Amino acid sequence: MTSSAPPRAVERALEMLLPRDSRESMLGDLAEEFHRVHLAHGRRRAARWYCQEAIAAAIHGITHRSARRDTAQHPSPQRDNVMTTLRADFRYAVRNVARRPGFSALVIATLALGIGAATAIFSAVSPILFQPLPYPAAERIALVSETEADGSRSNVGFPTYRDLAAQSHAFDQLAAIGGWSATITGAGEPELLTAERVSSPYFRVLGVAPALGRDFLASDDVLNGPHVVILSDALWRRRFGADRTLIGRTIALNGVAYMVIGVMPRTFENIPGPDAELWRPLQYDESLPWACRSCRHLRVIGRLHPGVTTAAAVSALRPLSHTMLQDHPKDYTREGFLVTGLQDDVTRAVRPALVAVLGAVFLLLLIACANVTNLLIARSDQRRGEFAVRAALGAGRLRVVRQLLTESVLFAFCAGVIGLGIAVAGIRGLVAVSPQGLPRAAAIGVHAGMFLFALAVSTVVGLVFGLIPALHATRGDLHDGLQRGSRRTAGGGRSARATLVIAEVALALVLLIGSGLLFRSLRRLFAIAPGFESTGLVTMTVQTAGPRFNDDSATWRFFGQALDAVRQVPGVESAAFTSQLPLSGDFDSYGVHLERYPHDNPQDDPSAFRYAVTAGYFTTMRIPLRRGRLLDLHDVAGAPLAVVINESFARRVLPNQDPIGQHMHLGGTDGPWYTVVGVVGDVRQASLALPQSDAVYITPSQWHFGDNVMSLVVRSRNDAAALAPAVRRAIWSVDKDQPVLRIATMDALLQRSGAERHFALLLFEVFGLVAMVLAAAGIYGVLSGSVAERMREIGVRSALGATRGTILRMIVGDGMRWTGMGILLGIAGSLAASQTLTSLLFGIARVDVTTYGGVVALLCVVAAAACWIPAARAARISPVEALRDGRNS
Repeated sequence: MTSSAPPRAVERALEMLLPRDSRESMLGDLAEEFHRVHLAHGRRRAARWYCQEAIAAAIHGITHRSARRDTAQHPSPQRDNVMTTLRADFRYAVRNVARRPGFSALVIATLALGIGAATAIFSAVSPILFQPLPYPAAERIALVSETEADGSRSNVGFPTYRDLAAQSHAFDQLAAIGGWSATITGAGEPELLTAERVSSPYFRVLGVAPALGRDFLASDDVLNGPHVVILSDALWRRRFGADRTLIGRTIALNGVAYMVIGVMPRTFENIPGPDAELWRPLQYDESLPWACRSCRHLRVIGRLHPGVTTAAAVSALRPLSHTMLQDHPKDYTREGFLVTGLQDDVTRAVRPALVAVLGAVFLLLLIACANVTNLLIARSDQRRGEFAVRAALGAGRLRVVRQLLTESVLFAFCAGVIGLGIAVAGIRGLVAVSPQGLPRAAAIGVHAGMFLFALAVSTVVGLVFGLIPALHATRGDLHDGLQRGSRRTAGGGRSARATLVIAEVALALVLLIGSGLLFRSLRRLFAIAPGFESTGLVTMTVQTAGPRFNDDSATWRFFGQALDAVRQVPGVESAAFTSQLPLSGDFDSYGVHLERYPHDNPQDDPSAFRYAVTAGYFTTMRIPLRRGRLLDLHDVAGAPLAVVINESFARRVLPNQDPIGQHMHLGGTDGPWYTVVGVVGDVRQASLALPQSDAVYITPSQWHFGDNVMSLVVRSRNDAAALAPAVRRAIWSVDKDQPVLRIATMDALLQRSGAERHFALLLFEVFGLVAMVLAAAGIYGVLSGSVAERMREIGVRSALGATRGTILRMIVGDGMRWTGMGILLGIAGSLAASQTLTSLLFGIARVDVTTYGGVVALLCVVAAAACWIPAARAARISPVEALRDGRNS
């Protein structure tokens, strides 16, 4: 028979290394425990256990003797003793982590996933929600808006801006921002640039000066003033090779020579407007029809005086607004201005989605930490014998806690290093899937703040979530470990681990319900008919640029010739131009004044989206005709002015009446009368999620000024995307200097309309799936440990006649009971957490019974599968084996 004595060579080494006063008791305790492990699992496993415990005991013995000798011979300051102890703890922690590579890899991988995801999301969200805008005293920059009749905000007309700039005392300076389409020609292909017209104080309001050249002067911003521009650093480098001699030279924009007077710094972000590449002075012409007070197409920003809040600015502007309303009662709907901090304004649209995603990744991190805490508690229960040895060597409870905290911090920092790699990859993925128009997207990337956040999270995780298993491991009398054995003492951690599993299930349910709500919301959203048939449509934007297009007839002639050329392209079924494209972000709205229903104040009249479309547009888009006729080739300049309205407008403004033949003004009340000739189906313009908007359709040649930017819609007989290059060549065959851009299929525009919800759903789905796997792993791990701890009980039950089905129900029942408790807590948490998703939901309530029921059923199935494996293993154990194993433990 194989000897049950410990390995003699290891025992002799311990005799030399252990302190004399504890050598005999330690060797006796280790020999007794070796005998128990040998009977239960065989000599090989017992020998491996003995070597591991001997190493730990030897390290403590050497450290204890060395410290005692140093203290006797060379008393050292307390700080040196602390550092020596910490170094010893760290060395032992490294050895202990390396000694169990499988367990260590599982802990580190789980934590790395949580830390990496949290770091990536925080790094992406922080520049948008938490960091101040990249301007001096950015908190003083505010947006000023007019107030509509319903309390909503709108842009500002130029006369209103002029009065604000002259009479407002709450601001240092105010600036107006208008749109501009600039096509650059000359060396290289023509290129349509994102540009802005701004009043001269614009960059001073932001607090940023050009890096090269000079800023705009007041003398630049006058009607017929000098043609000067300031370039962005990106355009200066990309188009002009960072040529510093460009300052003072001219470039061709829209066929006109403009002098370059400045280049903005590389770090400049044009947050108040689009990601513009050049700016020119506003140089507003107040003689034009759209220079009225009710023509609200300018954004106004200002820099508040130090100490002035946005609320104080609103109060300060109220007297001025009152005076404006009295002097111009037909140009304003109500009194008062809205003043909003610039940061609040630019983050308002994306804040709900980002806050929801931030909360989701925080829940995922908590689940990962709970899972690791469960693993560490189970591991500490298995190490009760080791802790008893350390206690016998003189280590107190605080000493053991510190050692375990050192190990958990080591795990966390190893996970943090790997998590940084996950975060870098995650940030790149987030940028790729982020919704178009995400503010400050250029500021998202790898930076020092990301490393600091990962370090902070790793430290907190290591200390806070490492403290729980450390305190659990050191509860009670550490000396009991050798007498009671590791398995028997492990049962004391079962309740703690079960509590953590319940928490994991609850948190996973919150994430899964959030994913379910967003998924059902998106299905409802894309089930909405957009009002046209998107399949087979390709779109692109075409612009005319240059002095020869100052005459509207030249513009109409170019678009007509381009349309004829496109219709000749093989594969084209039909084609048409429109001044604004549905679901593209275009916005062009005008007041509509009916002859039959005049109001005393024209501002009380309805407004509608104004589309200038060529003949064939409705056929190409397949927008149905409801009544009357469509616009055709006879609706040209000089012919009676015709307008087609949508059915929502007809139903709301002309209820129970025949709209055909009604007359209306578009824009101001002093314009010509248009006659309604037809009614078409509704089209979603701004978003699928927004209600139907009123719309009016006219032909370009019957509008009082020409549209130089038009969207081309082409219906293909085959693959729409493949047709785009040939269509672009057809347009350039008419005039190669006119830019063609923003090429996209209509299906892609439809998908983009729900991009914000898609973004949140994608991340919730990933986090929810990972959370569910971690929760299932937690249930499996605790039940597996429970089966091992309850071997004797299982044996007794089997010996007394319990069937395999009874054992299965007992083990599965434990797991499903924990799952049920977690589900109840998770439902309560979801009811609270889903409040953050309200603005992202469409067509369903945040308390959706179908979603809740489906997610609960899914989680129950996954939990049952996790319970079944250890339960089936327990049911297969023979009573004799179970009783023997339980007795030896």
